[in-house]
Amino acid sequence: MSAQLDQLTAQAANDPDAIETKEWLDALEAVIEHEGTERAHYLMERLVDLARRRGAHVPFSANTAYVNTIPAHLNQNSPGNLEYEERLRSWMRWNAMAMVVKANRADGDLGGHISSFASLANMLGTGFNHFWHAPTEDHGGDLLYIQGHSSPGIYARAFLEGRLSEEQLLNFRREVDGKGLSSYPHPKLMPDFWQFPTVSMGLGPLMAIYQARFLKYLHARGIAKTDNRKVWVFCGDGEMDEPESMGAIGMAARERLDNLVMVVNCNLQRLDGPVRGNGKIIQELEADFRGAGWNVVKVIWGSQWDPLLAQDKEGILQRVMMETVDGEYQNYKAKDGAYVRKHFFGKHPKLLEMVSKMSDDDIWRLTRGGHDPHKIYAAFKNAQENKGTPTVLLVKTVKGFGMGKSGEARNTAHQTKKLDDQAIRDMRDRFNIAIPDDKLADIPFFKPADDAPEMVYLHERRKALGGYLPQRREKADEQLTVPKLESFKGVLEPTAEGREISTTQSYVRVITSLLKDESIGQRIVPILVDESRTFGMEGLFRQIGIFNQQGQLYEPVDRDQVMYYREDKAGQILQEGINEAGGMSSWIAAATSYSSNNRTMIPFYTFYSMFGMQRVGDLVWLAGDIRARGFLMGGTAGRTTLNGEGLQHEDGHSHVIAATVPNCLPYDPTFGHEVAVIIQDGLRRMVEEQEDVFYYITIMNENYPHPGLKPGQEEGILKGMYLLQEGDKEASNRVQLIGCGTILRESMFAAELLKNDWGIAADVWSAPSLTLLARDGQDAERWNMVNPEQPQRVPYVTELMQNTSGPIVATTDYMRMFAEQIRAFMPKDRTYKVLGTDGFGRSDSRVKLREFFEVNRYYVTVAALRALADEGKIDRAIVSQAIAKYGIDQNKPNPVTQ
Repeated sequence: MSAQLDQLTAQAANDPDAIETKEWLDALEAVIEHEGTERAHYLMERLVDLARRRGAHVPFSANTAYVNTIPAHLNQNSPGNLEYEERLRSWMRWNAMAMVVKANRADGDLGGHISSFASLANMLGTGFNHFWHAPTEDHGGDLLYIQGHSSPGIYARAFLEGRLSEEQLLNFRREVDGKGLSSYPHPKLMPDFWQFPTVSMGLGPLMAIYQARFLKYLHARGIAKTDNRKVWVFCGDGEMDEPESMGAIGMAARERLDNLVMVVNCNLQRLDGPVRGNGKIIQELEADFRGAGWNVVKVIWGSQWDPLLAQDKEGILQRVMMETVDGEYQNYKAKDGAYVRKHFFGKHPKLLEMVSKMSDDDIWRLTRGGHDPHKIYAAFKNAQENKGTPTVLLVKTVKGFGMGKSGEARNTAHQTKKLDDQAIRDMRDRFNIAIPDDKLADIPFFKPADDAPEMVYLHERRKALGGYLPQRREKADEQLTVPKLESFKGVLEPTAEGREISTTQSYVRVITSLLKDESIGQRIVPILVDESRTFGMEGLFRQIGIFNQQGQLYEPVDRDQVMYYREDKAGQILQEGINEAGGMSSWIAAATSYSSNNRTMIPFYTFYSMFGMQRVGDLVWLAGDIRARGFLMGGTAGRTTLNGEGLQHEDGHSHVIAATVPNCLPYDPTFGHEVAVIIQDGLRRMVEEQEDVFYYITIMNENYPHPGLKPGQEEGILKGMYLLQEGDKEASNRVQLIGCGTILRESMFAAELLKNDWGIAADVWSAPSLTLLARDGQDAERWNMVNPEQPQRVPYVTELMQNTSGPIVATTDYMRMFAEQIRAFMPKDRTYKVLGTDGFGRSDSRVKLREFFEVNRYYVTVAALRALADEGKIDRAIVSQAIAKYGIDQNKPNPVTQ
């Protein structure tokens, strides 16, 4: 390393015309001094442009020197009382540590994290004390995406503020009895405290970007004033390896989201070791974000480094800083000042001379920028005032700061949750916590008297910023009225003779009607991911426009058509391009607007069902945690309804995934009237009743006649099943056929075959939600188990089936386990047979696919006959006759294995 630096120094010394070089540099200094940095930047860009046009090779670099972006002479010092703030931070560090350590001494399996907050404490303190505004009448409130592993520190602050009790801290990660604190930010578990779940790493940055865009959307459409609000998202440098963390940074710059601030806590360590041991994560991220068009502010060195950098006339210190890799920097902070002197400053004799008058302790006190309140304040101020671009702050810190040999800058820091007595004593002494030796073994929480000057200051700072954070609004203050079911008359009635439509068309009719509604029309948020024409929704382009902050700067190629592509500054559609994760993030922002913005919005995110639940399942689970309210519309759903697309497009399992999310209400309707009933009731529950549920509704593009709504069917549709058509009452043998989605129609055709070919009656049941039937059954089952002496409950589906006769055959366009959910609630003396589409999808016609997966009308018929034969009601020879009659290949391989 020293040899490389000597070579660089020699190159500078061998300048062929040092006088000319000095003249150019002096001229640039003069421009900066008299005309400012912007003028200097302009001149340099012109020079580079001229050189390139004349054929010079001037390579682009998105990197700057490994020093603070804001130079010392432009630094804005923190206006706060630094003594009070330092003591408050120390108390919070202590209480956060005590919370985790006490929990794990009582029960070693609870876990918890100390080191992340230890590295973040200065940044969080600066934000809470000087920048982050709570919701008030004239300010909607800043939105904070807190780094998930730092939650103990947030609890420690709320404890000092009097918002959390000591009992709650003692029950950290003990939530079952209702007294504890959730392990990470979970709105589901702490609905008045946490706003955004962030510990599934990568989702916080992604959601924050789309949240910032959604604030712009609300403002542009005149729904809420959001121009004075900021979205702040904190994430770790290791977290930036998640594809979701970086996946939308181009969109943020393109959309000019100057209301977005991303703070990357660069403590150089991920969970198991260094983030970039052989490189420099800050430089890597700088290039990524600067190249994408962000305002990049690096906060690397604390104020103690400023005098040394000022002495660095030859640039030797900066070159050493640049060439030292992160693995070395981590090592320095895990050792001591003597080690730093030898291994860092010892890389060049002039650096050793520079620190010759400094003691080892002085060298050790050369802090990183993330632990300097003045450097942090200046960076936050820059982010707050920046216009036209999003800002990323790359802040260098020490993981486990203050934890000493137990964890500071060590690979084990993230997993450290137990400290021995000596480590606790060292931390007490380092942060000057007023706890005597005889109490130390108990690791007591520390909270001074309410009238202590530091405590008064703590409350004053939050009062000046509108109140306490984080906080969460559980219900919107406004009350909206949703349209009655009758308003969807065109979808509720039978289709005209010879007329066929799809459930997708029915859905489009419903949403078109909603957009015209005086009460909620402006609150509908259609979200599409470049498949509008697939779903027949392109008519909305001209009707309500696609949101774009710049409007439409071009004439669309289809301008002469009725349904041309129209972008508008106040457009209502959010068109995400080919980006399911972005669509889901926009949906979450809209689906939680009742809480984040005190404005109820009603998002309809329409996507290929295969590319929804499967591709963004983590975000769907998060939607349950964040108490989202809205509609997820899975288009072209089912394994056999999408012609010609094949294995990666055909969905046979999205409903199985949806069933795993407790507050997701999944439906697979077959007819338009079912779609209308489900959506109208969803609006009632989520908008009028403000219930914390969301809907997953699958729709298909297969056209067929629709029978229309019959009186009294509404309850069954919403509960999950109702009798669609009744078989011949006089028949001697009878079966029950259950279906949903387009495969319900195969059951209807099978009923005709059973009647016409075999003289068997079939009752056909439409089951729009097998999952809700299963949940109802499980609820009744649990009640009966723990209330043995009370009247026993009968599951809804059991009640329906026990009043019928004959075997039961359920057929869906999904895996068998979808319909297997309700097996436990079938009458015990009856056969229950399930047909489904297990296996990989493939390309072909609907007819051939239903034959291949054995869910067509002929297989339903054979399954019903076999069930009757198993119950001894018909001869098995009849089953063989049916197999022969319908041309079923008995030697055909099982589709699951193909």
